[in-house]
Amino acid sequence: MTTHELKQPGVSMTDKIARIDQICTQARILPVITIARESDILPLADALAAGGIKTLEVTLRSAHGLKAIQVLREQRPELCVGAGTVLDRKTFSAVETAGAQFVVTPGITQELLEAGVDSDIPLLPGISTPSEIMMGYCLGYRRFKLFPAEISGGVAAIKAFAGPFGDVRFCPTGGVNLSNVQSYMALPNVMCVGGTWMLNSDWIKNGEWSRITECSAQAMELLS
Repeated sequence: MTTHELKQPGVSMTDKIARIDQICTQARILPVITIARESDILPLADALAAGGIKTLEVTLRSAHGLKAIQVLREQRPELCVGAGTVLDRKTFSAVETAGAQFVVTPGITQELLEAGVDSDIPLLPGISTPSEIMMGYCLGYRRFKLFPAEISGGVAAIKAFAGPFGDVRFCPTGGVNLSNVQSYMALPNVMCVGGTWMLNSDWIKNGEWSRITECSAQAMELLS
């Protein structure tokens, strides 16, 4: 028996699935945020929240990711803050320490899946194939991020997954935008979508926070 098999998680997978469901149902849209400047952390989060987006996936694609999670958890406790682009167990531990309330990965490895089983915070693993779903399924996962969604078959792929994986639900991310978000959200096995279209880099660079708020509100209105 391995060390992993001997360890008992503090929070069951059933409870973590329920928590992911709660987070995603409330969010409907998960903005995939990469912080280029530390000074953008709070005004960007505030702009999204003003548009109705209050659940944030802060990626570790920049040097400011961990800091952003810490700052938001401390200074914006009303928001739900998760960590994205988590690639290994070491980084998983780092975002736990930073206060992340959920973890999202672009893909899966056995190491990451086991880290998610061991952790008390829920993991939304990234998949793009049935075999990857099955890797997670055998460890108790029932909620996945489809990434990159459009390239991986989009709406048609998610419809096809419903056959063999009737109790699995998805957060499609990658290529989701205002033109197709309603098509994704109309699927019964989609719980929310991830996207970046409301995070125009020029708007952020120029501090045009009202435009981010307007775009966020427009997206949320489509899903109301």
